[in-house]
Amino acid sequence: MESIRKLAVFVRPYWRWMVLAPLLMTVEVAMDLLQPMLIERIVDVGIANLDLGLVVRTGLLMIGLALIGAVGGITNGIFAVKASQGFGADMREALFRKVQALSFANLDELETGRLVTNLTNDVTQVQLALYHMIRILIRAPLLLVGSLIMVVVTTPQLVYLPVALLVVVFIGLLAIINRAYPLYTVVQEKLDALNTVMQENLAGVRVVKAFVRGPHEKQRFGAANDSLMDQTIRVARVVAITLPFAILAMNVGLVGVIWFGGIQVTVGGMQTGEIISFVNYLQRTLISLMMVSMIVLQISRAEASARRIAEVLDSEPMVRNKPDALRDFAPRGRVAFEHVTFSYDGDGSDPVLKDIDFVAEPGQTVALLGTTGAGKSSLVRLIPRFYDVTAGRVTLDGIDVRDVDKDALRAQIGIALQETVLFSGTIRDNIRYGRPSATEDEVIAAARAAQAHDFITSFPEGYDTVLGQRGVNLSGGQKQRIAIARALLLRPAVLILDDSTSSVDVETETKIQAALEGLMRDRTNPSAPLRTDFVIAQRISTVLTADKILVLDDGQIAAEGTHAELLASSPIYREIYDSQLGNGATAHG
Repeated sequence: MESIRKLAVFVRPYWRWMVLAPLLMTVEVAMDLLQPMLIERIVDVGIANLDLGLVVRTGLLMIGLALIGAVGGITNGIFAVKASQGFGADMREALFRKVQALSFANLDELETGRLVTNLTNDVTQVQLALYHMIRILIRAPLLLVGSLIMVVVTTPQLVYLPVALLVVVFIGLLAIINRAYPLYTVVQEKLDALNTVMQENLAGVRVVKAFVRGPHEKQRFGAANDSLMDQTIRVARVVAITLPFAILAMNVGLVGVIWFGGIQVTVGGMQTGEIISFVNYLQRTLISLMMVSMIVLQISRAEASARRIAEVLDSEPMVRNKPDALRDFAPRGRVAFEHVTFSYDGDGSDPVLKDIDFVAEPGQTVALLGTTGAGKSSLVRLIPRFYDVTAGRVTLDGIDVRDVDKDALRAQIGIALQETVLFSGTIRDNIRYGRPSATEDEVIAAARAAQAHDFITSFPEGYDTVLGQRGVNLSGGQKQRIAIARALLLRPAVLILDDSTSSVDVETETKIQAALEGLMRDRTNPSAPLRTDFVIAQRISTVLTADKILVLDDGQIAAEGTHAELLASSPIYREIYDSQLGNGATAHG
């Protein structure tokens, strides 16, 4: 229950419903508890004395009390829905906000499948638990205690029967709950695994079809699905004992009432109406206990979900702002790496970058070359603080990026990531994703610079063309150009292109480079700020005109310089150059 208590903060806005609902439920339970006593009056007084008027009056009173109870119960249900739905919506929103606030390192640890489960099934389980707590967990104890009180008041001779049954049933239910709780935790973990497989397949369905791996993926999904089913059945076997066990206890109680109550009626110690009343109260007592047991099982499952939700909500971003972080930040674009070492685990073991040291001046284009896994993408991710360095520091205009507010820093950095991500909506919405207030002219200028304007205007709807899921109605090159336009629209001090022209033909790439060069050095406005570009590319033709080329090898800078300098001094660079442009080109380089 500790995790559920942690989430109680989301109930506070709905405290009025939480207060009114129990009061209304009390009215319903009170009306319900009066019914057996009135039945006793009909049997022992009305029928015994053949008093039809008393029977009719008492019957009408029972109907009136039932209507009052129904109003209380219905209103309680309305308030319970309001409170639980509001609670669930607020918690889901808080979870989403937390995920948005987490750094890349946090998201590396949290699987997508688990986060999907957190935002959907886990929230639903806790939300249902709150609803049942307002409805059943309030009604059942009131009915249980009220029935016992009425038994003591009306038939004290048989009070030992429900007490003995309650003790036995309580012990049995406690054993079932203790057994079921850890199994529910495993159920949610199995659901995580299923969601992960499903998410991967939906995102990569074209790859699956291209490699004819449908049968393999069906087998993967089937294995995860069967595992979830087996674990759910395992829990169901444990929980299935609850209802038969409670019904057995109720039937034993009824047999006891009939036996011992019949003896009391025979010797004149009790009347028939009292036995009927007692049976009604006994049934209410045991039914309320069954309701409590079922809701406690529901709470057990909700506790497992609440613990998982609390783990995400309690997660602290590994990249955080300092209390005095600089928020008013307008750099010119001088980027310096000062003996930077970086490892994803943060403790310095197995570093992916080792003692990186270089300077990129405002207006320069810095190209990064190297084999896969050399650390190119890791290096550029340190500039906008997607990760923090393990040792050394990264500065922008001489200021450590860790001293700048994250939002203020990233507002000055435009990024076109290696994996192009587009969102549902129009092309215009995607281009101005980072600057929703951008004018139409600014959107078109960014698209022109990214060589995207022509293909956009070729669509019947132009910039109002609605993209399919993840931009499926665009080619890879078109998606990359929209991503570049989106980055350019920010008018950043630093632009990072992480292999973002790999799907673009050489001619278009050349035009993009020329446009970027023109934007960087606006000759019509000499006072315009320069922009520093970082370009990661697989094609060496992309980097030939760069002001500085960094050749990375095993997380270290193996060579640094211009194309001509590296061609003369770096065997690694020369090998890359020859492999792509041919040995004959070397002589002309």
